[in-house]
Amino acid sequence: MAEIPIFTDTPRVLRWEDETQYAANGIVSRTVARGGEGRLVLFGFDAGAQLTEHTSTRPAIVQILSGVCDFSLAGEVRRVVAGDVIYMPPNLPHALVAVEKFSMLLTLLPKP
Repeated sequence: MAEIPIFTDTPRVLRWEDETQYAANGIVSRTVARGGEGRLVLFGFDAGAQLTEHTSTRPAIVQILSGVCDFSLAGEVRRVVAGDVIYMPPNLPHALVAVEKFSMLLTLLPKP
């Protein structure tokens, strides 16, 4: 069964901190909105949780909403904190490790 996005056709105001969910030693993702090839996904990472290196065929923008993580972009690790924004072109190898509990918003853009 496909996940129902947080935003549907009904106008709504929300707070990211209220919508972000966490799992002990893990990662929780929730689709916020989708349309065409675009998608907006909210992630909650527990401290120490990680995403192994992978790529996407689509460009992406990551907004760090809370906390701290080490984000690897093409093998170069950068410590990012709440308020930082990352742009990733298609096919860029990336990975991350949560330094502490943190949340991020991923925007997947249409393929160029």
